[in-house]
Parts: sequence; structure tokens; C-alpha cells
Amino acid sequence: MTYESDEELAARLAPSLALLAAVGETGQVTRAAELLGIPQPTASRRLAALAGIVGAPLALPSGRGIRLTRAGRTLAAASTRALAAVSAAAREVREEIDPGSGRVVLGFLHLLGRTLVPSLIGGFRERHPGVRFALVQGSRQDVLRALREGEVDLVFAAPMPLDDPDLVSRPLADQELVLAAPSSHRLAARRRVGAAELAGEELVTLEPGYGLRQITDDLCAAAGFEPRIAFECQESETVRGLVAAGLGVAVLPRSDQPSAADVVEIPLEPRVFRTIGVSWPAGDRLTPVARAFRDHACSGRTALGPGFRPAMDDLGPDWAHDT
Repeated sequence: MTYESDEELAARLAPSLALLAAVGETGQVTRAAELLGIPQPTASRRLAALAGIVGAPLALPSGRGIRLTRAGRTLAAASTRALAAVSAAAREVREEIDPGSGRVVLGFLHLLGRTLVPSLIGGFRERHPGVRFALVQGSRQDVLRALREGEVDLVFAAPMPLDDPDLVSRPLADQELVLAAPSSHRLAARRRVGAAELAGEELVTLEPGYGLRQITDDLCAAAGFEPRIAFECQESETVRGLVAAGLGVAVLPRSDQPSAADVVEIPLEPRVFRTIGVSWPAGDRLTPVARAFRDHACSGRTALGPGFRPAMDDLGPDWAHDT
């Protein structure tokens, strides 16, 4: 004798799980049929068919109603749990496809959480107050991995992943990079400093995988030297703290906070900016609400916050000198 698998049995039961859950809740076939919007005879036939599939009675007469058997109670309880999970998922899907009340999962670099991300979200929610955001912060490498694997909808990162055919990117803003140095450093009194003058200096940087680290490495390579890395960190604030302690110099975004007495920021010569872009999966697989937020971010309608200016060039390099 051949027995069907548990998966095959579950597939045959699935279409009528809502009926079984309703019968378990009401104790009446008539009331269960009303809840589901089907005729009572249809509900009775489905219930009988379910018993045939299982091979055991699921309900027995009890006064004017019915009561579930042990097998019926087991399946009804599981049906209720399954339907609750499906209902929650359906609600989430409905919210995500509704631009007015959906949910956006946004990945971005740590420092962008100070002003750029709050400014863009705030401007968007003025017009769409019902939209919710889940915010994921991390290194450039981590947030782009999350984007490729479908864990986030959009990513704000620099440099943009222009060499990735699976992602589409558009520039949002330029942010100036400066040399952060201890106030006692030999370059601290300079009005500007060239990148080549950093040869031989001990640098404090972020770890490989962070966009700012890539930009720093590229900047040094363009100036013709191999950087001397004294410390590698995971947070820009840690980098700034090590600089303040006199343990090296660093290339960092210009701070939007009051200058600390023990750290000076010196513009680079020529000036250097990093371009922050928004990236999303190729093929425009975004939900309507994520697409609406992307379009808002690219529209230039919202002030970007201190330290940022509108991106200068759609097709320019990931970091550029401004003469």
C-alpha cells in the first residue's frame, strides 16, 4: 500500500483550512459558512471531504451544533496558527505595495545617519506620514551585500557600485573630505594640504570594505604612494578619537559638529569630494513605496543637511577633485 507524504497530505488539506478553523471557532457549520461567504451545503461537503482526506472523522453532532474530534481539534488549531501567519504576511504585502502606508527597508553608511538620512526621510514623510522605515546601518560592503540578497530595498553608499551590473545607482549628494589632524601636528596650521604630503604619515582609517577606506586608498594611489596604516576602525568617530589622541591623521568627511580643540580639519588641495548615491536592484523590482522614496531622494526637493551639496555629475567618478 502506498502512502502519500506529509507534504502531499498538507497540500490537499490547505484549500479547506479556513473552513476547519471557522468550524472550530463557531461550533456550527452554518455560522462557519456565513463567515467564509459560502453556502452551508458547500461547507458541509468540504468538511466531509476533509474527513475523507484525513481518513478519520473531524466533527461529530453535538446538540444543535457540532464538536470537533481530537483529529479535528489538532488540525483546527494548526489551521488557526497558519491563517494568522498568512494574514500577517498579506497585511505586510498590502502595506508594502501602498505608497501611502507601506514600509521601506533602507541601508546606509553610519555617518549618513546624522543628517542626510533624517533629512530625506523627514521630507518624504511630510507628504506620506503613514510610511514606515526600517533602517540598516553598516559598512559599504555589508549594506550592498544586503541589497543584493534582497534584505533591504535601497542603499545610500559611497562610492557607488557602478561596476555591478545587477544594481542601478544614481548620485544624491557630494560631501567634502578633509584631512583630520591633531592640533599639534606639523600640518595643523596649513590652509590646505596636498594628498602627496601624506606620504610617510601614519594614517587612521576604516577597515577594508568601508567606502571611505576605498576612497583613502585610491587617493593615496593617485598621489603615488602606499599609505602607512597605523589603525583600522569600524566607526568614523573612533577614527576621529584616535586622531585627537595624536595617533595619526585621517581623511574624513568634513564634520557637521563644532570643531574639537584637539582636532583640526584641513581642506585637501585640490579639494576632494565623495559622491553619495542611492542604489537599487536592476530591473526596477522595487515596491511602489520604495520607488516613491527613491524618486523623492533623487528629486532634490529636500535640503540634504549640513556638509552636503547636490551631486555635480551623474556620470562622474566615485570620488573627484574639484579645482
